[in-house]
Amino acid sequence: MNTLSFIYQKAIIASIEASKVIMEYYEKGFKSEFKNDGSPVTEADLASSELLSQHLSQTNIPILGEETIHQNFEERKNWELNWCVDPLDGTKEYIKRNDQFAVNIALIKNNKPIFGIIASPTEKKILFGGKDIGVHISDFETINNRNTWNKLEHKKNYNSPLVMTTSNSPNSGATVEFIENLRIRHPEIDFLRKGSALKFFDLALGLADIYPRFAPTMEWDIAAGQAILEELGGSVSSVITGESLTYNKESLFNPHFVARTKPLVL
Repeated sequence: MNTLSFIYQKAIIASIEASKVIMEYYEKGFKSEFKNDGSPVTEADLASSELLSQHLSQTNIPILGEETIHQNFEERKNWELNWCVDPLDGTKEYIKRNDQFAVNIALIKNNKPIFGIIASPTEKKILFGGKDIGVHISDFETINNRNTWNKLEHKKNYNSPLVMTTSNSPNSGATVEFIENLRIRHPEIDFLRKGSALKFFDLALGLADIYPRFAPTMEWDIAAGQAILEELGGSVSSVITGESLTYNKESLFNPHFVARTKPLVL
């Protein structure tokens, strides 16, 4: 791993250590409560957030995360670099104990994601990469041995039938309409349901081709996946403008988007 920059190494180590803490709570039991916005939070979310902050603060890059205090936009808008962090992506899945949760870390430069990490605590695997370094998958235990990394390549073709990954929640009306329009050009579509940013594992590996999202998401839900997918030649774009999603905005909500393994109109 010493071929990576110091800040990337710190982020990878942080994601693995946070994953271990998350699994300690997963195995022994945890308390959960609801935040003011109605979303759940557990002891594992908070413990992971604290650990990530301890590691990432050593890079002297500001952190914007789900469980951190958010600085005023007047201050944030002047950041050239910032970390975008979800210490436990898929808290609802974590509470359901279905193993479909992740740790997300992205490095944002001038509002664009340039490096991303998605760690799966239950699988003990880490997907990471970004601009100029490629995209790789590694086991937690062998991360220090670059020879064990699985480097992923650009996907040349879509699957046949086309494979769409979606959340475990029922499809919204907008998603159903999107699927109906997609069937005009792709009559056969297979579906792969999965919680959290683990969907980006399937996209990066070529097991899925497209991920439409017509429900609310926050920047830290998607930034890491976008950095990874773009390095593989894919895209994550707004359904309204067609432009790539941007980050460290005044509103931290994402627009509705479509993630593709190839930046072509489907």
